[in-house]
Amino acid sequence: MINLTEAAAQQVRALHAQQANPESSLRVLIEAGGCSGFEYGMAFDVRKEGDQEFESQGLKILIDPASLAYLNGSTIHFDDGLHGKGFEVRNPNASSTCGCGKSFS
Repeated sequence: MINLTEAAAQQVRALHAQQANPESSLRVLIEAGGCSGFEYGMAFDVRKEGDQEFESQGLKILIDPASLAYLNGSTIHFDDGLHGKGFEVRNPNASSTCGCGKSFS
């Protein structure tokens, strides 16, 4: 399961309102790369075969099975303060993260 904080949900709603396809949902994924081995990705997309679908704060979240193995139990937050990083994934499965918060191992 993946959860969004209220701040993240507000930002996702604002970004989704700008999307051409209102049927799209938030996709959260893991990609090889980044300074720690894997990096987080997010995009708006439609459901694909094999995707797991979750709901948090009234928003649908799509995750492919390979990414779910790394992300299960994570919370996504949005920080827009003076030193805000943007979206931040709080991942209990990560053994280490980089300083930018965008990658992990």
